[in-house]
Amino acid sequence: MTIREQLEQLEIKILAPQACKSTDKGAVIRLKSETPCPYRTEFQRDRDRILHCSAFRRLKHKTQVFLSPVGDHYRTRLTHTLEVSQVARTIARALFLNEDLTEAIALGHDMGHSPFGHAGESVLNRICPHGYRHYEQSVRVADAIEHLNLTYAVRDGIICHTNKTASTKEGNVVRLADRIAYINHDIEDAFRAGVLLPEDLPADAVEVLGKTKSERITALVSAVVSHGADEIGMNPEMQKAFDILHDFMYANVYLNENCKKEEKKAERLIETLYQYFRKFPDKMPDSYQKIASESDIDRAVCDYISGMSDSFAVNLYSELFIPEFWK
Repeated sequence: MTIREQLEQLEIKILAPQACKSTDKGAVIRLKSETPCPYRTEFQRDRDRILHCSAFRRLKHKTQVFLSPVGDHYRTRLTHTLEVSQVARTIARALFLNEDLTEAIALGHDMGHSPFGHAGESVLNRICPHGYRHYEQSVRVADAIEHLNLTYAVRDGIICHTNKTASTKEGNVVRLADRIAYINHDIEDAFRAGVLLPEDLPADAVEVLGKTKSERITALVSAVVSHGADEIGMNPEMQKAFDILHDFMYANVYLNENCKKEEKKAERLIETLYQYFRKFPDKMPDSYQKIASESDIDRAVCDYISGMSDSFAVNLYSELFIPEFWK
């Protein structure tokens, strides 16, 4: 037996009946068939491909909540992704689900996110005829741009991570872990930015979930684990407290005028770049010109801009539209 085959047999022995195994034929189907790796299971292979791809690296310079914050301690889209992976893996391990599949989905779930966070997503969805949703773009990045040839279970988990039920328990763990991670780390960033004070958090949620980030994450992870692997979720009391906290964050941080005051500038920047490259597609890299010729110009321009980091988009805008001073 190869090392991969031994690992597959180990999964069958130790994982829960509800877990997705690397030997589940429907789960490991790829867009193009490949010779199996002698050392890694199919989901381990997917995790490694995501970790090494360009789109994953660019997440370090993409906005999480606060646009271009001053300071090294604010979250970026990459640190968010790593925190989601940690929460999701902890839950999966405790429920004896497939940790490799969970990690692959978590690492790839925001791979297609636009620059400037949800402000960028909103403007691209408005101006691109195809629409734009970051979870769909994450799968498109894997399939058509990075050519990662991921398994069905990983692609399904990525596209379902925002608002759909995934076909695997592991995909549904990532969907919950995403919410648990971003609510709690965004609270911490809001404290650091002076947007919130600890005493501002709703008392009824704090009473159930805890006062600190560590207490809240521990409480929520424990609630998911206690709920079991048959249906990924949490008991009504914990869900209610989490929903209260979630609604509070939307009202006081995500829709806060101070947090959003730079977003209009970001939206205008993206729209200006979009119209420029639509008019001059030959100014895009060759790979995106190829997409334009094989698909259409809007698809190619949306792919190009959505893949940009915040800093790259700002520098490119400056290069194209801001006069340079004489040296």
